[in-house]
Amino acid sequence: MTTRQIVIGVPESVLLSEKTDEEAFAREVCMLAAVKLYELGRLSSGRAAELAGMPRVEFLLTLGRYQVFPLEAELNDLERANA
Repeated sequence: MTTRQIVIGVPESVLLSEKTDEEAFAREVCMLAAVKLYELGRLSSGRAAELAGMPRVEFLLTLGRYQVFPLEAELNDLERANA
């Protein structure tokens, strides 16, 4: 799998207020991006898990922490198919 690096600027004051280092903050930002993109239906659960750096099942189990229903996209697809 080929990956690309994306660099974002984070003010040091943000890291200080979060009481975290760059690596931990970067992991959290990737997870939050994966969750939100999944929630919006822009990424499948598999691709979102890949972005978050974890297996798909673990990603789906983690979604509850972010108050996101794990199969929302699948339910929406079923509802559209039955409409």
